[in-house]
Amino acid sequence: MLHALAARLRAEWTRLRRAAASLDGQATFVLAFAALLVALQFILGDRGLFRRHLASFLPISWHGLASWGWWFGMQGLLGFVVPAIVLRALYADTLTEMGLGLGEWRLATVVAALYLPVVAVGTWVLSDGAAFQQQYPHYSPATQDWSVFLIYEALFLFYWIGWEYLWRGFVLFGTAPAFGLHAIFVQALPFAALHVTKPWPEALLSIVGGIALGALVWRCRSFWIAVPIHAAQMMLLDLWCTLRIRTGVSGIGLEAFLDLLGRVGG
Repeated sequence: MLHALAARLRAEWTRLRRAAASLDGQATFVLAFAALLVALQFILGDRGLFRRHLASFLPISWHGLASWGWWFGMQGLLGFVVPAIVLRALYADTLTEMGLGLGEWRLATVVAALYLPVVAVGTWVLSDGAAFQQQYPHYSPATQDWSVFLIYEALFLFYWIGWEYLWRGFVLFGTAPAFGLHAIFVQALPFAALHVTKPWPEALLSIVGGIALGALVWRCRSFWIAVPIHAAQMMLLDLWCTLRIRTGVSGIGLEAFLDLLGRVGG
């Protein structure tokens, strides 16, 4: 019986080694490393960790903004800086292979020019709701001080660069040699999974959005187009909510918009 069990284990070990040898090394590393980076972002980028262990080194007045800066900065570092360095060092010879080149920048510019006005109008409408004004920007003191607002949004932009490059850069271009067009769907899966705690319409739309953004980046051969497409939704919402809070303007029509501009200018 023991002899039969040992023989079975040896056979399984042989099968395991053959299966491992058949794996594409680059795709395997990229997917495993991306999972590690996500885990590290939630562990090391935790705002609570910053408040417990690092905030004491800063003036109290900086704690709130710095905690958000920590979260945003860690996403930018672990989502963009680290994977870009690793992909370049191990597998990619050019920026284009990493998704960091200009790619089809003319097409990307046209897409952005068509999409951003739609986002601007949509977020303007959403910002009229009290629930949105209570939620955005996440760091509420940014609504009262333009300097704080600009610092917060600059840090937020770094967050979006990290978020987008991890999926639409590192994973998409890192697995493309092995999976081809299927890499678009590979990068969309974890992207959608990370939205499961969001309201159900956003969670479902993340599936469509992840695939669409992946396809757009694939077509343009550059991840950069995904940054304004995705980041503008949140950053414009922050701007509209801030302006409404500062001016007290409500309504979604042209008259309300002109009233807001007049009060800001005044």
